[in-house]
Amino acid sequence: MNLSFRQLQIFEAVARRLSYTRAAEELHLSQPAVSMQVRQLEDEIGLPLFERLGKRVTLTEMGREVYQCSRSVNATLLDLEEVVAALKGVDRGQLSIAVASTVNYFAPRMLARFHQRFPGIDLRLDIANREQLMRLLEANSVDLVLMGQPPEGVELDAEVFLENPLVIIAPPDHPLAAAKQIPLTALTDEALLMREPGSGTRQALERHFTEQGLRVRQGMQITRNEAIKQGVRSGLGLSIVSLHTIELEIETGRLVVLDVEGFPLLRHWYVVYRRGKRLSPSARAFHDMLLAEAQSLASLNPLPALPGAA
Repeated sequence: MNLSFRQLQIFEAVARRLSYTRAAEELHLSQPAVSMQVRQLEDEIGLPLFERLGKRVTLTEMGREVYQCSRSVNATLLDLEEVVAALKGVDRGQLSIAVASTVNYFAPRMLARFHQRFPGIDLRLDIANREQLMRLLEANSVDLVLMGQPPEGVELDAEVFLENPLVIIAPPDHPLAAAKQIPLTALTDEALLMREPGSGTRQALERHFTEQGLRVRQGMQITRNEAIKQGVRSGLGLSIVSLHTIELEIETGRLVVLDVEGFPLLRHWYVVYRRGKRLSPSARAFHDMLLAEAQSLASLNPLPALPGAA
């Protein structure tokens, strides 16, 4: 068979995302160009690799076999690129970072500092929820992931780079806004806007309530932090968010942090990658810079003061 590395690379992206559109966006190609490359690969193999069920794209049996092979080929090529980059140094290369939506409030500042120091490295930033981050780690399709508590039972290397306090927010006219030392039981009467199942902040809140023998009164489920903040401002309920995400809202008085007993819930952000993964020079440089300078960079934009703080 006369297969090209480019065809396998494009096929792997479509198979991993199960979407021609998202693969085209990832590869910076047009969707017709992606479809054409996949079609040529199918013609060369002589069997269909995908089948459509309505708008849904799924892999055929042959597609699953080719996907495993393409991942192996792409991993080998990536290793070769990393060896070449290592011999050339860190002046050139690529860096692909995926971050949890809460980390996105910090990550661009870190990437801006990295770009100032290494302007020759091409940067790519993906923002995803926890489930999507786990798929990216499983596929080994990004250099590094920045997220909350990594899952157990998965072969990962994870290191803390910054504290992540979780707080309860409310609109400034809420009856509890000015209260002190609010007992957690008071929140059982309040609807809490929640992220999707699997979200790190949601898991932390549910775990904390369970440990206290309490149940969460779940309000609307919302998948975006910005939408959650808008929902709280509009009076749809309270919510739990990372303190890093509400700097502007606290400064402008659009939201307040409630003084709830047991809060903030102190969590951490981690830099995560597959165990045994050989980091490219650019990924190693970012990893080391993150661990060394994240705290100092965060201190340039101090977090909002918490209720009761001196």
